[in-house]
Amino acid sequence: MAIFANPYGDIALSEKSITEQVFDGLKGRPDAIVMTDGITGETLSAAQMMDRVKRLAGGLTEHGFGAGTTVALMAPNMPDYSVALHGVAWAGGTVTPINPSYTAHEVHHQLVDAGAEMIIVGEACLDVAKEASAETKVRKIVVMGTGGGDVFPLDSLMGAAQAAQTPVDLDTHPATLPYSSGTTGLPKGVMLTHRNMATNVDQVLSVFAIEPGEATVVFLPFFHIYGLNALLNPYLAGGGCIVTMPRFDLELFLKLTQDHKAPRMYIAPPVALALAKHPIVDQFDFSSLRTVFSAAAPLGEDVASACAERLGVKMLQGYGMTELSPVSHVMPLDKVRDGAVGLTVPGTQCRIVDPESGADFGVDQEGELWVKGAQVMLGYLNNLEATAATIDSNGWLKTGDLGCFDVDGFLYIRDRLKELIKYKGFQVAPAELEDVLLSHPAIADAAVIGVPDPEAGELPAAFIVVAAGQAITDAEVMAHVRERLTSYKQVRTVEFVDAIPKSASGKILRRELRDRVAARSS
Repeated sequence: MAIFANPYGDIALSEKSITEQVFDGLKGRPDAIVMTDGITGETLSAAQMMDRVKRLAGGLTEHGFGAGTTVALMAPNMPDYSVALHGVAWAGGTVTPINPSYTAHEVHHQLVDAGAEMIIVGEACLDVAKEASAETKVRKIVVMGTGGGDVFPLDSLMGAAQAAQTPVDLDTHPATLPYSSGTTGLPKGVMLTHRNMATNVDQVLSVFAIEPGEATVVFLPFFHIYGLNALLNPYLAGGGCIVTMPRFDLELFLKLTQDHKAPRMYIAPPVALALAKHPIVDQFDFSSLRTVFSAAAPLGEDVASACAERLGVKMLQGYGMTELSPVSHVMPLDKVRDGAVGLTVPGTQCRIVDPESGADFGVDQEGELWVKGAQVMLGYLNNLEATAATIDSNGWLKTGDLGCFDVDGFLYIRDRLKELIKYKGFQVAPAELEDVLLSHPAIADAAVIGVPDPEAGELPAAFIVVAAGQAITDAEVMAHVRERLTSYKQVRTVEFVDAIPKSASGKILRRELRDRVAARSS
């Protein structure tokens, strides 16, 4: 077995819950501002945050939503997001984060699958949450704002402060339950334990030391594991401050970065393109900015170079996935290598495996990346089959991404085996789109692939077989999807075909469809 050397060495497993980990970074600076609402300017100090978390945990327990309860959290980025997240965790519960742009159809599925008994929402999400909660286990809807009727404001749940973490098994108790498509299929609940998340925070901070009081502006959503455990928790635990944005707005992002003198930006590739080309960038002072870190999807070398040159910064990348809590590779600040996504973080092992034979590959040989470490998820909720297909009996997680290591241990991601489509850094599962398409009576068969796009990364494209005696237009196909799925999961092009190419076992041959698109484009 060829295991690639970890240049950072080992790291001790965290012996704390994720909230204890965050609190350790807050206790020594009670008056420091640790959360700022970028829209309203409202702030939370370290002491205020700890107090609100502890009182929320006490209130949750008093109201019967404590240990063992799953609570859905559906809100844009705001300071109280961290309060809700850690209040549930401190009370011994599990948070399942939900995209606030989801439709009621999508929210309902996650509430049912996760077994959520409460949903905490931003005010703009309230109507969708009410509709989605019907015929689920949800017993209470809580809003971050003003309640009324059968909806309760978050502050109404505050009780006597709970002094200590409700006991949890660090290795088996899921602190969070984000949803991911993994390497194939429909979105699945990813069980991330307290040990997974807390150790990954340590891994991130060991490479990316945060300066005391360092602020960063975060538009990357907290419902996504990148925003949640690669930014929110490390900055709180590491002595920094988070400035929240509920959604991306280029001008506001630039202004807040300038005004808070942020030394680092965290972005996804589409934002790098804007930073490299948009004329408004020249109106702002970035003299405090030193690095721009891009993740969630591959970043082209040309765009990275253009962005770095224009802003006068180092352009860094990283690699991870929800199932890795999420970070496994980070580019070091003192050793940037073009085209690579970084070095393996401490306490992590990697292999490059031939997906056909299972043989291990060596330096500069391309194969599937396998990862092993304390940040590897516990498994998929209620899905032993998908878990076994992703994590082998020795704990190696098969990422579904093709890559190679160079002689110095830098990882390069070349392609992917998994069916997942990455649209502007967001996961789009072909199986979920196909399931929605096949629910239309005029569609006999359907397949979805990602086609390359310079701005979005990939665009979902649908191939449709029309049912005998039926008729449907591409506009009607798109409208059917639009009613059921959120904006980034929309079909962007539709092609009608006589048949979907499939293997003898019935598996859709997506490579044949991609080759057909590529041949037509050329």
